[in-house]
Amino acid sequence: MLTNIGIPGLILVLVIALIIFGPSKLPEIGRAFGTTLKEFKSATSDLVNGHDQEKNPSKDEGQRLTAVEKDKQHTGS
Repeated sequence: MLTNIGIPGLILVLVIALIIFGPSKLPEIGRAFGTTLKEFKSATSDLVNGHDQEKNPSKDEGQRLTAVEKDKQHTGS
């Protein structure tokens, strides 16, 4: 739907936003939209990175697992 908007359509949307919100509110709205988009991207990347860490444990976790396995061997469990 938004792929066919083009430059004239974008200019029309910006003019309508300028008429509705006024010139003093547009920077504030843009700033809020940018902050929201930045937080969304950060949360998405954290979610993806957390999922990757579950699939591929880091070296520290691998070393911790081998230490636990060694302790089990020493205790005879």
